[in-house]
Amino acid sequence: MADRLLTVGEAAEQLGTGERFVRRLIAERRIRYVKLGRPVRIPESAVTEYIEARTVEPVRRTRLRYGRAA
Repeated sequence: MADRLLTVGEAAEQLGTGERFVRRLIAERRIRYVKLGRPVRIPESAVTEYIEARTVEPVRRTRLRYGRAA
């Protein structure tokens, strides 16, 4: 099944950023994209991969019962 190709604006909306940030990702080749002549499109799966690769899981720390001594 083929991926839906997003415009720069649509990709920016999914990432919650501006178009300028997405264009910088493309220029630095930090996200996959498809060049269709002059227009650039980003596969929807590339946006998902970008988000997953940069997701940081929380660290669960156990609380000390009495705190630390000075």
